[in-house]
Amino acid sequence: MEFTLDSGNTAWMIVATALVLLMTPGLAFFYGGMVRAKSVLNMMMMSFISIAIVAVIWVLYGYGLTFGSGDYIGNPADFIGLNGIADDSSLAAGSGVPFLVMAGFQATFAIITVALISGSVADRMKFGAWSAFVAIWVTIVYFPVAHAVWGGGILGWDSPLTGSSPIDFAGGTVVHINAGAAALALALLLGTRKGFGKEPFKPHNLPFVMLGAALLWFGWFGFNAGSEFAADATAGRAFLNTVVAPAVAVLGWLLVERIRDGKPTSLGAASGVVAGLVAITPAAASVDTWGALAIGFVAGVLCALAVGLKYKFGYDDSLDVVGVHLVGGLVGTILIGLFANLDEGTTWAGAGEELSPMNGLFYGGGMTQLVTQTVVALVAVVFSFVVTYLIGLAIKAVGGLRVSEDVEVSGIDLAEHGETAYEEAK
Repeated sequence: MEFTLDSGNTAWMIVATALVLLMTPGLAFFYGGMVRAKSVLNMMMMSFISIAIVAVIWVLYGYGLTFGSGDYIGNPADFIGLNGIADDSSLAAGSGVPFLVMAGFQATFAIITVALISGSVADRMKFGAWSAFVAIWVTIVYFPVAHAVWGGGILGWDSPLTGSSPIDFAGGTVVHINAGAAALALALLLGTRKGFGKEPFKPHNLPFVMLGAALLWFGWFGFNAGSEFAADATAGRAFLNTVVAPAVAVLGWLLVERIRDGKPTSLGAASGVVAGLVAITPAAASVDTWGALAIGFVAGVLCALAVGLKYKFGYDDSLDVVGVHLVGGLVGTILIGLFANLDEGTTWAGAGEELSPMNGLFYGGGMTQLVTQTVVALVAVVFSFVVTYLIGLAIKAVGGLRVSEDVEVSGIDLAEHGETAYEEAK
């Protein structure tokens, strides 16, 4: 494919990349506000170290493992170092976006995915163990899943596993189901925090939480609309759906709180925003406004109910990564099978060609898309959970995963970083 630069699409993708990178500091605020004062710096550092480690790995070999040639895993030698690569090697070459811009955009997805997992291990995981986990997990879980779905692997277009084409426009499977399943595995392996189920672990700074949710929502426009790799009508559809779905998810979450608890909360509003964003991510360009409203509302309600399951089943998913990202990711991915509305002739710039009709059950497409979406989602859950659990076991055997009980009680910030966020947190 001969490459012709499109300056408008390229400018949009540079902006979108910056927006998605901003999501990880936004996540640091979101998670940092949700933990206790004595853990806030450690929580935020887990996001920042994810940026540092994953960005370096992505340039060295991560892009090749994700988008290099190969049916099951990419070949890192195809793109090692990301130097001297022709622009027509980019998956977005057809939209006129240079290779390095596309590679930078995809790096931000790898970063945010592993950072999401950190919410499940708040207050109790060693920082060194987390840093090792980031490097190993992104290499043997994230890159293979991303390759399988987006890099020409077995879960992507014309999947040999399902016999059809699953839809994951911006990362319902690759990002949210993947991270959510990993979060569950780590939470089970680490065990519960001291006092879990007996004492409240209240957010120390709700304004931080709401600021973080706002930054995430802002960055998510790059996440979803940017995944079109062009400034066109499809990006516009994804952009609008990224407004609509989180908005209605907030209403769904607050409705559950009002009925169940008697009061709608700011934490619920912020969590509802994220739940709606998670659910619309895979479906952003494949559903109309009615579909976005339905997916957002279902996600808001189900995620609000799901966050309480940890008390029923006894796993300590500290900041509700499982309840929001795994459940929300499953909702968005599977409901594509009901609400997809892609007629013949629909074009996604990132796909590089016109798509065949891919309609959901409610739009005359039968059961095919629903079955396809469900199978791919379940494969991702199983793979991520099992491999993450094995990674955790290996790190635990070598150097340990969890801080001591004394450190957990006195505060992980001071023990792991030698500093505290507030004087009173000492």
